[in-house]
Amino acid sequence: MRVLYVTSEIFPFAKTGGLADVSASLPVALKNLGFDVRVLVPGYRQALEHAPNPKPLKAGADPVGTGEYRLLETHLPRADVPVWLIDAPQYYDREGGLYQNASGEDWPDNAQRFALLNHVAAGIATDPGHSWRPELIHCNDWHAGLLPLLLSSSGRPRPATLLTIHNLAYQGLFASEELARLALPEGAFASMEFYGRISFLKAGIQCADALTTVSPNYAREITTEEYGCGFHGLLRQRLGGLTGILNGVDYHIWDPEHDAHLVSNYSARWVAPKSDCKRAVQAELNLTEEPEMPVMAFLSRLVHQKMPDVVLDVLPAVLENGAQFVLVAEGDNGYQKGFHELAARYPGRVSVQGYSEEVAHRVLAGADMVLHPSRFEPCGLVPIYGMRYGAVPLVRNSGGMADTVIDATPDALRQGTATGFAFEEPTAEALAICVRRAIGLYRQPIAWRRLQASAMRQDFSWRRSARAYADLYQKLTGAPALKIKPAKAEARSKLTA
Repeated sequence: MRVLYVTSEIFPFAKTGGLADVSASLPVALKNLGFDVRVLVPGYRQALEHAPNPKPLKAGADPVGTGEYRLLETHLPRADVPVWLIDAPQYYDREGGLYQNASGEDWPDNAQRFALLNHVAAGIATDPGHSWRPELIHCNDWHAGLLPLLLSSSGRPRPATLLTIHNLAYQGLFASEELARLALPEGAFASMEFYGRISFLKAGIQCADALTTVSPNYAREITTEEYGCGFHGLLRQRLGGLTGILNGVDYHIWDPEHDAHLVSNYSARWVAPKSDCKRAVQAELNLTEEPEMPVMAFLSRLVHQKMPDVVLDVLPAVLENGAQFVLVAEGDNGYQKGFHELAARYPGRVSVQGYSEEVAHRVLAGADMVLHPSRFEPCGLVPIYGMRYGAVPLVRNSGGMADTVIDATPDALRQGTATGFAFEEPTAEALAICVRRAIGLYRQPIAWRRLQASAMRQDFSWRRSARAYADLYQKLTGAPALKIKPAKAEARSKLTA
């Protein structure tokens, strides 16, 4: 089956978060199942710089502006999966981030920038002259939300469409005046209107043949008023076509046994070298070398969702209680200032770093715990990475965290099923209690090693989740089922425990 995977970012070409990791690993897993997958992504400046030997495929007129674009082909590293980059310098050749400028403000032409992504994908799907045409298009987040609308209104034979909602809070909202610039079919406003504005995501939810989210629990949560971000009513209407499929992890990249970024490699079977990684991180980040002191890492974006305000409230007491803290993140300048002030108050105890992929790997290897509280959490890849690295996750029991982290209750510890610590309410008091529980168990070395080993043995590879996507693709297209070899027995996770 031919599948076009449309996304706004993909590792290692362009990344701001977990979407890039998923976009790089799920297509590879699907190809391994026998699918013919191509990935379409904007040709940002950094993407073109990282792309090995891009070759021109075609050129065309910009349907939402006055310029032109080129379609270039490259491949994912270590995988024979084609990546098609939309080279349109008028939209993508910029200093700053993928979605925002250096000051943290959204690019004023984001509606046009991502409308182009959708129009190019629609052309690939419906142009009879294109040498490769998909049978299914997998759209990701609001950036590809216009695509189901464009295809359902084209009047031409079209592929099936699937929209994955990675984070419902990001809805692609723009002033209604932008509609005239987007070259959309007549009547599009009715499918996009959201309290007087237009929403790319709403267009996708309305028009896609099926919807998925990135964990089963988040699929349930977003149909409620608390987590539905204003779309809960619409999502309830689409309940029969909504599925939660947990994101997987590429263990070729995120595994301490083979990670080239580390000073020492280790595994669940031989965890002793992790102490070398801890000493190396303490030295690299100017933390005092105290092997017995727990190192707690925070590798989330600094946005309200991730509770950095609550973390800042709780940290002073945690540090006074004998712990070290490492931040590897970027985001809101106010939060960044708060963490830098904390580092100045606690030299040798706190290190604040901007996000770097290499540093993130080393910090997970050196950390004893990864702190990942969230007011809502669609999936939560960082705690899943942390488990494999023996950095025990501390999470709020919501979204994907409820699907993946088994709280270290006395019963779970006795049974050997615990993999982390969880709390319920998004408050400083609840987080503080969770941290105290974790530090208390850390000071019991034998019990801590058992918990750490249990976390490291979990298997969240793409095998199970890719097969779920394969089944959904075949249901949407009516294609015959692929003959897939049975997977080897997988380590127990919360989904099967």
